[in-house]
Amino acid sequence: MKDIHKLMDESDATALADLIKQGEVKKDELLEASIERLEQVNPALNAVAEKLYQSARNSEPASGIFAGIPTLIKDLFAPVKEARMTNGSVALGEARPQLDDSVVTRLRASGIRFIGTSTAPEFGTSYTTESTRFGATHNPWNLQHSAGGSSGGAAAIVASRVVPFAHGNDGGGSLRVPASCCGVFGLKPSRGRVPSGPLVGEGWGGMGTAHAITLSVRDSATLLDIVSGADLGAPYASPADNKPFAASLNDPLKPLRIALIEDAGPWTVSPAALESVQHTAKLCSHLGHHVEVVKFPVDLLNFFEAAFNIIAPNTKSYVEMLGDMRGAPVQNEELEPATRIIVREKGMISAVQYVRSIEHMHALGRQMAAFLQKFDLLLTPTVVREPPQLGELHVLDESMSLEQFIELSHSYSPYTAVFNGTGQPAMSVPLYWSKNDLPIGSHFVARFGDEATLFKLARQLEQLQPWNQKVPPINACMH
Repeated sequence: MKDIHKLMDESDATALADLIKQGEVKKDELLEASIERLEQVNPALNAVAEKLYQSARNSEPASGIFAGIPTLIKDLFAPVKEARMTNGSVALGEARPQLDDSVVTRLRASGIRFIGTSTAPEFGTSYTTESTRFGATHNPWNLQHSAGGSSGGAAAIVASRVVPFAHGNDGGGSLRVPASCCGVFGLKPSRGRVPSGPLVGEGWGGMGTAHAITLSVRDSATLLDIVSGADLGAPYASPADNKPFAASLNDPLKPLRIALIEDAGPWTVSPAALESVQHTAKLCSHLGHHVEVVKFPVDLLNFFEAAFNIIAPNTKSYVEMLGDMRGAPVQNEELEPATRIIVREKGMISAVQYVRSIEHMHALGRQMAAFLQKFDLLLTPTVVREPPQLGELHVLDESMSLEQFIELSHSYSPYTAVFNGTGQPAMSVPLYWSKNDLPIGSHFVARFGDEATLFKLARQLEQLQPWNQKVPPINACMH
């Protein structure tokens, strides 16, 4: 029997699952090693919302493709039966849902075990995982820096090699930004690819979707195969793929036409972020793809105005529903300052404004679809500078305007949210570390429903410049 920690240091979930099937690794041994690894790094990272060790030990994993692989579920609009769900807020108290999210159900059916829930900022509206409820989640590359948001807990745990993947979700970059900050792989699927039931029809007017942060591309592809497809009563679905994503990973990829974006509209791209995306463009050219610099075809300030016309009423509706469910209205002081700003400034817009903002997103989707007739992919930096210092993006009082909040947050990640609006799949690939040894991801966007091209290119880049060999200073490796 090989040393379990050495195997975990070197293996993704696909390899570990194969070792379990071959009898080289026992499921319970892997579970206990994952718990040990989490206990080793979490005091420094603060990435866990709730430990679920006992329920994981008591569960007999299903005999699916990832039978016995441990992970964590993000503590944000993803109920796990009998686990506490806070959505990063003190307002939810000790709420314990009595059902599983559709994605959680599918992960369980594949044999995955849940050892905990991971931290998120309140209601997922921040690019840093800091909250009154849980405090700050630290970046394993440098503890003074943020792990990103809103799936910051998931990214920190995966980057520090506790588990090979962790669940997350993304309404404006919440998988891709923390993947960039922590030097791991994060893909946001097409709208409708992954179910949001049984409690939610569509998150943030269709901008939100779930998936995972992973170390390897093949794990991400396999996980998307596991969770894909409309659930019962889903309002819409993305196109069905002819072949499983994992099975098509190594299929030939024709030379791609890639549009490179180097500017960020009203905001500045740092030299490090520009260098990161130019480095990636050179790797793509080396692989035989054609890269052409173009101008970003979206008015970002108009886009964010429309986006918050959708986010704010959805947030206000949720806060009111939460009050109804618990039998007492949510008080202002129970909410984070950022939530108060969003609800105060746009929570009561007219129905006409709301509809017009939804139409704005649909028009943008058509515009980007037309743009990507000339190109196969779009490439931007995921973020415009290194991971922020803790506190830099965290709002401490409600005195700022919504415009100032947008400036604070989205000047850091100007591009990611646009593709939640259009519904197109997008990914952050870890290919660059700054002179301070902090990661900055490269952000690729494909045509609606074309995750397969993203996965195939990511696989090429992973083989050309393997990122799993770069391990952060805070890590669970034990060999």
